[in-house]
Amino acid sequence: MRNKLSSFLLLFSALLSSSPLLAAETVRVYAASSLTNALTALIEAYQSKGKASVVPIFGGSSALARQIEQGAPADIYLSANRLWVDYLVDKGLFTQANVQDFAHNSLVVIAPSSNSVHLVVEDPNSWLSALNGQRLAIAQPNAVPAGIYAKQSLQSLDIWPSVQGQLAPTNNVRTAMTLVERGEAPLGIVYYSDALVSDQVQVVSQFGPETHQAIAYPLVTMSQNEATLAFSAFLQTQEAKQILKEFGFKE
Repeated sequence: MRNKLSSFLLLFSALLSSSPLLAAETVRVYAASSLTNALTALIEAYQSKGKASVVPIFGGSSALARQIEQGAPADIYLSANRLWVDYLVDKGLFTQANVQDFAHNSLVVIAPSSNSVHLVVEDPNSWLSALNGQRLAIAQPNAVPAGIYAKQSLQSLDIWPSVQGQLAPTNNVRTAMTLVERGEAPLGIVYYSDALVSDQVQVVSQFGPETHQAIAYPLVTMSQNEATLAFSAFLQTQEAKQILKEFGFKE
């Protein structure tokens, strides 16, 4: 009886491992919060083809990098800047050979869609008038990419000294947008792709690309298994680039 049971279990295990659906590997993608809508659409398009399961984990690029540094099982890392990718390279978790360009973005100033706002982005007094003693929603300017870019732009335009005492810093760019959506902040600085997916905010100004470093999203392929390599390759196809464009990203 024991031999028959062992034979059955071996056969059952073999059947499980030979099943394409059950044997498929799960690809874990650690991605910047600003990619939430676009990456979700990319995953849906990919899995509609019967491909391997892809599980996204969204958060601030800095927080995700820290998790990866501490051993989080990421197969792919999509950061909103190169700073945190370089940080992990320096830690020896992967090399620059694992890193490729994925997408680019732009930076805008938003306000609640119901508010009437006029902002001259180069004028400190215009910012103070629009804020009216309230807070400017911004991702953490010392760690989160969207906040780093925002600080660069504000410094470039000599606005930073006027507004740095009125910041509402958040852990990621989506939380900054939420503060504006709720009317808890009259202005916020987010990516164009974020503003595009919300009908509760309006874009009142856009920062010129010369005011900040290029907003680049590196794609880091951390695992070399077949499922990860296949999804990484899909993210670089024309189909994927078209989906990114629909969500406000650029090549």
